[in-house]
Amino acid sequence: MPNIIHRIGINCPPGKVFELLTTNEGLSKWWTTDTSGAGDVGSVIEFRFEGMGPDFEVIELQTDALVRWKHAGEMPGAWMGTEVSFQLSREGNQTWVLFLHSGWKEQSEFMGHCSTKWAVFLLSLKDAIETGKGKPFPNDIHIDHDES
Repeated sequence: MPNIIHRIGINCPPGKVFELLTTNEGLSKWWTTDTSGAGDVGSVIEFRFEGMGPDFEVIELQTDALVRWKHAGEMPGAWMGTEVSFQLSREGNQTWVLFLHSGWKEQSEFMGHCSTKWAVFLLSLKDAIETGKGKPFPNDIHIDHDES
């Protein structure tokens, strides 16, 4: 099965990244401003983009080290059965975020689109922490002319 993988260094301790991956307030600073449901393992986070969007169940949390979600909704269909993980490690003055969106059934143009958008949002996470201003949807960088 193909996977999307990205790695980014953020100038902060792992706890700050973990906070922005595990709370509604944190997630809304970098992915979409319409986020609800974040919490402990078993919580279902609803991410909304103009009223629609994916839901993810929190399946694993290791404080300041790992966040794992399993796709729990029907939107988008190609994400059915996929998982998202953020592995955090400290090196020098930065925290490395190893991002993985795994379990795709096949490579596709949509997968390529999602990979680029994940990169956009990971840079938004970096900016939210390092500058205090991320670019969550609807203020994200648009990669095509059909996006709102």
